[in-house]
Order: sequence, then structure tokens, then C-alpha cells
Amino acid sequence: MISATGLELRAGSRILLSDTTLRVQPGDRVGLVGRNGAGKTTSLRVLAGEGQPYAGQIARSGEIGYLPQDPREGDLTVTAKDRVLSARGLDALVRDMQKAQTAMAELVDDRARDRAITKYGKLEERFAARGGYAAESEAGRICSNLGLPGRVLDQQLETLSGGQRRRVELARILFAAAEEGPGGGSATTLLLDEPTNHLDADSIAWLRDFLKNHEGGLVVISHDVDLLEAVVNKVWFLDAVRGEADVYNMDWRRYQDARAADEKRRRRERANAEKKASQLNAQADKMRAKATKAVAAQNMAKRAEKLLAEAESEQAQEKVAKIRFPDPASCGRTPMTAEGLSKAYGSLEIFSGVDLAIDRGAKVVVLGLNGAGKTTLLRLLAGMEEPDSGQVVAGHGLRAGYYAQEHETLDPDASVWDNVRTAAPDTPEQQLRTLLGSFLFSGEQLQQPAGSLSGGEKTRLALAGLVSSAANVLLLDEPTNNLDPASREQVLDALRSFTGAVVLVTHDPGAVDALEPDRVILLPDGTEDHWSADYLELVQLA
Repeated sequence: MISATGLELRAGSRILLSDTTLRVQPGDRVGLVGRNGAGKTTSLRVLAGEGQPYAGQIARSGEIGYLPQDPREGDLTVTAKDRVLSARGLDALVRDMQKAQTAMAELVDDRARDRAITKYGKLEERFAARGGYAAESEAGRICSNLGLPGRVLDQQLETLSGGQRRRVELARILFAAAEEGPGGGSATTLLLDEPTNHLDADSIAWLRDFLKNHEGGLVVISHDVDLLEAVVNKVWFLDAVRGEADVYNMDWRRYQDARAADEKRRRRERANAEKKASQLNAQADKMRAKATKAVAAQNMAKRAEKLLAEAESEQAQEKVAKIRFPDPASCGRTPMTAEGLSKAYGSLEIFSGVDLAIDRGAKVVVLGLNGAGKTTLLRLLAGMEEPDSGQVVAGHGLRAGYYAQEHETLDPDASVWDNVRTAAPDTPEQQLRTLLGSFLFSGEQLQQPAGSLSGGEKTRLALAGLVSSAANVLLLDEPTNNLDPASREQVLDALRSFTGAVVLVTHDPGAVDALEPDRVILLPDGTEDHWSADYLELVQLA
């Protein structure tokens, strides 16, 4: 259980939450929602104990399973399997048992071998007491349901893609939460930030069922409406303007109806306030001509100004980033070519012999199962990694713009301003400030470290850096992840209107529809084909 009283959260001097009381009990399945930048990720970090509130008290009891938006694993040399098993302390036991088995087979001295046998027996007893081989099998099932096959579990974390590592962390948390007995699943409160990122359709369906049947508490941030509708029975709405959390003790569908009614009422109240302000200003103008009524006219004008300010404050929460990809710089007929690209991590080959030619204005979707190398291919094309063999050849006038799903192009320690200035060093300062304002970054937030931004804000910042260029080939890796519905629509509109070339990796069918692709590349084989509607159903599965 988690209980927060008098909670106040801030980002710089901006108040995200003020004097708020929140409570998560077993059986509560809370959807934490609000516009990008409203404080959802910050709130979840503080509830998990990974950050400190500006004011207020938080009490926790039972186990906490926290999935951040950008997990930062410690030792990347451990295997994925050991990372998952470590949730129940089984990883070290498995390694010690393997060492004892080796010693039993290799030792010649009878006494030494007997000691190894005794040690193995004790280790196996401890292993069995913690669920043993059944738990190991259970971990494998959870991993498989999250799209992590056995071959991936035997790999070191450093050889996995960002999406695979994030699924390992999710599997680890769910494996811990599924443990029976004292301190097990029923006592675990899950705090999950965008858990469906990098999951295919089958894995998302399995996760929905898991969370729906979870007996402990749950707080989930997600832009997956189907997940929220299937799972949540309570909603916390963070209002970015008022700095408050509205608590709705109802399921997602009823919440949507309640929010629609609230918004309709607020729009009506804003319209009435604007109408009244206009009437007050008109009356004040008439009265100013008479000296005896000057004070009354001034008071009316002040009242009108206050009403308009309140109406504008209400409207501020409806603002969305104005995203428009750049007019592409002129280039040759084929600005980018790849010849015989191959990539492997250790002994694991991701793909080999991939050839492609990106023509001017081409629209290309890259499809493949999780782990097939989609992100790796984009990183090679962007020059972020070197291929093991083959090469990427820049054609005449190439200007490539890369959007990374893990936001690797951002410097987390640098400010919002410095990140965009680095992306566009030759752009006039006022032009950059205007650009950042259209992406909803202004004032003191320009000096905020990029690493402290929410996932949606990082997405907006990375896109702002992309827009500041004149790229004629956009390499986009899951550009709609972490965005609220209004911001997502802005990205889709930008895709529809961009006249340059695009190479897109996405699980979002809406992004593919907006792109209207003419070609598809299937990994790991590197097969190229003309796009057809038959491929659309593969987008969510890939």
C-alpha cells in the first residue's frame, strides 16, 4: 500500500501538484493520466521512492515493483535470465549450483568431490525452498509472453536492444509480483510507466490479462487506451494548469464520460467569462468619459482583465505542440544507399547482407519481429553505430535527421536550450526560441536538464531538434511513443505533409496510415517489397 498526504511536486518553480492526498490499496488499479508535462512520470518516481517530494509525506508498506520509462540497469554483463531471476534472489543460487556441478564433474580428489556434492545439496535445498525449478519455468513463461525467447535470455544485457532490455525489466518486476506466499504478489504494488512500449500485440494482450488479475495495487501510466479500458478501476487525472489531481473512483469508460462532461462545462464557463469580460470592458469605456465614474470604470476593467486571465489559464491546458517537419533541403535522386549491411552482437547475428536505396521523397516502413534489428538498422543508417560489414553511402545533398526511441540523441545533463542549440548551431536565437515555444518549451523550462523531463517532453524536445534541421531523409524510430493523443495527432499530421524521404519503425498503425508508405523492408532477411495493405496487420505484431 502507498499513501501520500500533503503531497507537493515541482519542476523548477512550476508547481505540478499542491497539497494532494493519494492512496493506493490492494485491488486498486489506477490509471495516472494527464497531458505531457503534467507530472505523471515525476509523480510515479516519487511514489516509488526514486525521487523526493517538494513537500508532504509518503508511507509505503509491502513490496514495490517500479518500471521507469527509461530503465537504467546496473551490470550489463549479466544475462537476461539472471536479471529476471534476481527478482527472487535465484540468480546467484543458479550460478553457484552450476559451479558446484562443474566441480563435481572435474574434481579427482574424493574428499574435495564429496565437499562439492555436499555444497551442491545445500544449494539445491535453498533453491527448492524459493520455488526452485518451477519458479525458473515460470520466469521463462513470463519472458516468452513478453516476446523474449530462450535464446535472448541466454544473452548478456549489453547485447540486447533498448526495447529488449526494457522487456527484461518488465519481466523481472512481474516475476517478483507473481510470487506466492508472504511478501509475494498479493502484497506487491506495481508502478508502471508506459509498460506497453516495445511490446507487440500478443504481448500487450497477455499483459492486460496479467494486470487485470493482479491482486495488489497498481498505478499505470499509458497512452494505450485499450489497456486502460481493460484494466483500471480508478483514475487520477493530473491537471497541469491547476496543479491538482482529480480522483475518479470509476472505470475508464465512465471516466471518459465524466471528463467529457467536465470539459463541456468548463468550455461553457470560459465562454461566459469571456462574454462578461467583453461587456465589462464596453461599459468601462462608456464610463471613462465622466470623471465622476473613472474609479468605477477602472474597477470594471480590472475585473474584466481578471476574468480573461482565468479563461486563458483554463485554455492553456488545451495547447498542443505545433509539430511540422522541415522543408527538405534539395538533394540528388537517391540521397542514401546501403550496401551489404551486417551486424552482430557477440556470436548473435542480427542481420546480414541488407541492401537498400532511399530515393528522394521515398516513404519506407521497416518491419520485423522484436529483436530482428529494426532499431539497429536505423542506427547504422544514422551513423550512430558502425556495421560489421557493408557501408552506408551518402548521396548528393544528403541531410539525415534521426529520431531515437530511447532519446539517445539528447544530452540528459544539458539544458533544453543547449540540446536544441547543439542540433541547430547556425539558427538565429530568436528563431530557436520561437520553435521551442511551438513545442511548449518556454521561460525557465529552457534551462531545465533534459534528463529531468517526462517521456513525452523528451519526445517533444527530440522532435524539436529534428525540426530545426533541413533534413531530407528522416529516420524515425517509434516517434509516437509517450505522446498524449493531441500531440500524437500533431506528429501524424507532420508525417502526412512532409515531402522528403522517411524510413519509419513503428508499432503504431496510425503512423503507417499517415505516412502512406510506398515500400517495406522486412528484417532480418532484408527483403524489400512494394507496400500493400496486407502488411498493415503485421505492424502491431512486428
